[in-house]
Amino acid sequence: MQHRIVTVLSVLFLILCLTPMNLALAAKDPKDDPGSKDPDLFSRMPGFYISRYEALEFNRYEFKTGADTSEKVEGRHTFAAYTANEGITHPSGLQVIRNYVNAAKAIGGGQIYEFEDGGTLYSIIRIVKEDKEVWAEVSGANNGMYNVQMVEKQLMKQDVVANADALSGSIKETGRVAVYGIYFDTNKADLKPASDPALAEIVKMLKSDGNLKVYVVGHTDNVGQFAHNVKLSQDRAASVVNALVSKHGIAAARLTPFGAGPAAPVASNKNDEGKAKNRRVELVAQ
Repeated sequence: MQHRIVTVLSVLFLILCLTPMNLALAAKDPKDDPGSKDPDLFSRMPGFYISRYEALEFNRYEFKTGADTSEKVEGRHTFAAYTANEGITHPSGLQVIRNYVNAAKAIGGGQIYEFEDGGTLYSIIRIVKEDKEVWAEVSGANNGMYNVQMVEKQLMKQDVVANADALSGSIKETGRVAVYGIYFDTNKADLKPASDPALAEIVKMLKSDGNLKVYVVGHTDNVGQFAHNVKLSQDRAASVVNALVSKHGIAAARLTPFGAGPAAPVASNKNDEGKAKNRRVELVAQ
């Protein structure tokens, strides 16, 4: 029973310290390597200090994504090695990585892959937060030590959006058009202000052809549970419809929201470029 209480408290501690506002709550330790700090987005397991630390403004690290696959991620690279202080009960390697995975899930991330090598457990975690994609490798054994490798990859902002004529031309030719430049926070359905230019072009297209009715279809990549992604894509499609109706005066009868989730990819989900293409909104002629 006591072990279960310690595990729950450890998870709550990590989640509490996730946001930048609460990072100050993650207490440093006098034994911390000089100049070191916990990698962004995560605190540390209670009772541990940073014994080794390295931060590089730009580097490449290869993360395993499957038994025979991996992904090389470039960006700001942080490495932190943690060691338990004397007198504390050492958590298992599984307990350590589960804490980090649960903390990542609390802000919309998730585990990509988990494996064991030489008695050490590894968890590969991915979090997409606004314009940043964060990859982390957490590894630990049952020896009072664990490591965190983290790379923060800046995502490209879609500055150029298709104009109304291009949208209309694609619908006339193929019956559908993918609209990039519509943005949502990770795991949320609220439209971000940066979506306004793309929405404005959709409005122009719809107003130029008063007879056009469209399905507004939300799509996601394959990260996360299928049912959750379907619901998320449906909610995002509904948000686009709501904005077009309430802010731009488009008749609701001309728009039908639909969530396809990850079921209709236009590229491979095995790399970041493909995933970015799959996260989209499409307009399909009715």
